[in-house]
Amino acid sequence: MAMPELPEVEVVRRGLQHWTSDRVIRDVQVLHPRAVRRHGAGGPDFENQLRGQALTRVLRRGKFLWWPLADDVALIGHLGMSGQFRVDADPGEHTRVILDLDRTRLLFDDQRTFGGLWLDEIVGGLPLSLGHIAADPLSEQYDRAATVRTIRSRRAPIKSLLLDQAVVSGIGNIYADEALWQARVCWRTPGCDLSARKVGQLLDAAVSVMTRAIAAGGTSFDALYVNVNGSSGYFQRDLAAYGQEGLPCLRCGTAILREPFANRSSYRCPRCQRCRRVP
Repeated sequence: MAMPELPEVEVVRRGLQHWTSDRVIRDVQVLHPRAVRRHGAGGPDFENQLRGQALTRVLRRGKFLWWPLADDVALIGHLGMSGQFRVDADPGEHTRVILDLDRTRLLFDDQRTFGGLWLDEIVGGLPLSLGHIAADPLSEQYDRAATVRTIRSRRAPIKSLLLDQAVVSGIGNIYADEALWQARVCWRTPGCDLSARKVGQLLDAAVSVMTRAIAAGGTSFDALYVNVNGSSGYFQRDLAAYGQEGLPCLRCGTAILREPFANRSSYRCPRCQRCRRVP
């Protein structure tokens, strides 16, 4: 199962921005302790600290969502593999946390309970637990030149570097494959073997594909990756590489290959994205 990546999380952020801005948290109910396991003080403390807090805006760092609260505290959310925020919906069997806001009810559902919510201190404009997460290519803090230098200094496969959230955040398996296809780069190529120009092209390809994905509402393969109102994205219709095994490359017509990668799969065109032989 794929995980929500920057476009899917950004789509959710925009929905939450509309529904939770300038609202006050009237009540909180933690229905499953795993949903707040990263809040060390436990569920009752999580509930007590949130009651009465005002939500002004929702921000994103890579794949993480966070609301700045009073006294330099942040409410942080991560979707994990199956997390969803839903507004004005009835709780279901997978509802883990309920936040009653004035004029809105916000649910956090998580079938597999790999996601969660927690409170954290804000230091230097960012929650402490997100300090190791690099800026993503769509953020104002993103330093393209520095990211190019970092990638070119590493011997790891370029796809591993794209997925390293300490190098560049927000990119996951789907959009890494799409960016690599667009830039005509083989996923196995070591970062240090790529020119600065090619790395720059690859990062720009990631910006391009993720921007288009956001406009399409993200990639929704099933009922999991949806907006806060339950609507699905449709970027899966435009995927050129990811999940396209055996289908013709949109550029050259060669069948797309599926190859094992870190207990997952990687997809590429063997003609457009030639890999050097592995010893």
